[in-house]
Amino acid sequence: MESRNLMIRPTVFDDCRYFEKWEQDPEVVQYFNISEGQTYEEVVTRFVRNEDDPSKLQYTIVLKTENRPIGRIIISKLNREEDSLDIYRIYIAEPEKRNCGYGKEALYALLEYCFINMHMERVSCYHFTGNEAAAHLFKRMGFQNEGIARSGSKKDGRYYDLQFMSILRSEFFENRNI
Repeated sequence: MESRNLMIRPTVFDDCRYFEKWEQDPEVVQYFNISEGQTYEEVVTRFVRNEDDPSKLQYTIVLKTENRPIGRIIISKLNREEDSLDIYRIYIAEPEKRNCGYGKEALYALLEYCFINMHMERVSCYHFTGNEAAAHLFKRMGFQNEGIARSGSKKDGRYYDLQFMSILRSEFFENRNI
């Protein structure tokens, strides 16, 4: 996938060194079910497990001008019979690259790829309630609220509510000039 400023490519093993660093940052993991203090081995183990799971896809967001990774996307629950998938995780990790529009650009490129190239009918996502940045981005991109899963995620022994959202193919194409 490619956009004006970004290349979104399949994740490779060497990207795990970035993920370990990024996922130590409290600002990155605050709204994800990533345990604090995870080790490089845990990052690698999760990467390998995801690679072995046909219902998951992993991508690295690369800033073209600098040719370096700045974020990550994980797709889960890929169901080709139902033409649906979940955006399990999407983030821009590099602090100086946040709030520059790269998250929106990456999400738009991902949705375009999902609806055009993968022929998906439905893309869903969820985020911790209270994650206003994610709520704003997904809503701005045309996602509709579907409900809250109470205690839908667990992180460091604490439960968190999840806001579920989705966008259909027709809705994406109606709002392409986002």
